Amino acid sequence: MRGEQGQVLTRRCAVLGSPIEHSLSPAIHSAAYAYLGLDWSYERHQVVADELADFVAGLDESWRGLSCTMPLKEAVVRLGQPDDIVTALGVGNTLVFDGRPGDVSTTRVRNTDVLGLEGALLAADAQGASSAVVIGNGATARSGIAALARLGVTSVVVIGRDPAKTAALGVLGAGLGLTVRHQPLDAAVPRVDIALSTIPAVAQQVLAEPLAASARIVFDAIYDPWPTPLAAAALADGRPTVLNGLDLLAWQAVFQVELFTGRTVPVDVLLDAARTALTSRA
Repeated sequence: MRGEQGQVLTRRCAVLGSPIEHSLSPAIHSAAYAYLGLDWSYERHQVVADELADFVAGLDESWRGLSCTMPLKEAVVRLGQPDDIVTALGVGNTLVFDGRPGDVSTTRVRNTDVLGLEGALLAADAQGASSAVVIGNGATARSGIAALARLGVTSVVVIGRDPAKTAALGVLGAGLGLTVRHQPLDAAVPRVDIALSTIPAVAQQVLAEPLAASARIVFDAIYDPWPTPLAAAALADGRPTVLNGLDLLAWQAVFQVELFTGRTVPVDVLLDAARTALTSRA
């Protein structure tokens, strides 16, 4: 890309959120650009929701895209043109600048969390799954409902404290062709094909063993600390497939990189980068 004076501009991307210093995204995206032979940079910036619009408006034409993590996944939606997934969920995690950053008409808003969850589950042989348990009811749970619907799941039990939030997930699920019902934390966990946890590790202890025993595939959206109580229980129970937040992070980055560059990177390249960065940090 060339700027107004004809100089070649290195394309820039970044991850935004708060807190953000723990993010593995710079290592993952940098590995992708190296694999593709691109002289691109990828940064991290501490940004909260009410700062997001001003941050984006202040970017120059060298910027190609942004990854947006918590607490920005709802605020990001109004900054560009959403696709059907973002519109249905009301949450996104990716901005792609096809023109000047800050120009809503030439900015795409996408949710690669949905595609990442779906990709990781497909790689774990989740084809044919029809039932699932989702623990939690926040933004990641919304993306999880959408991913499960794309897999062909028709029945989801949401375990959480707030039935009102589950009711909102029920409306979302109905629009996607699946049935969602609420279950309190102390109820018996049904047998399902997939158990997806979106809650912190410290909140899992009571549910860990029954959840681990209930599902063929266990997917915990956390990667640090690892193993979580749920993952430890699943591994001890001999579950053949236990996915974690690194699988989600790498798979959703595959789709972000494709949105930013127009090219595809093997997920193993991104998983290796994420694991190396996490080990180095530890």
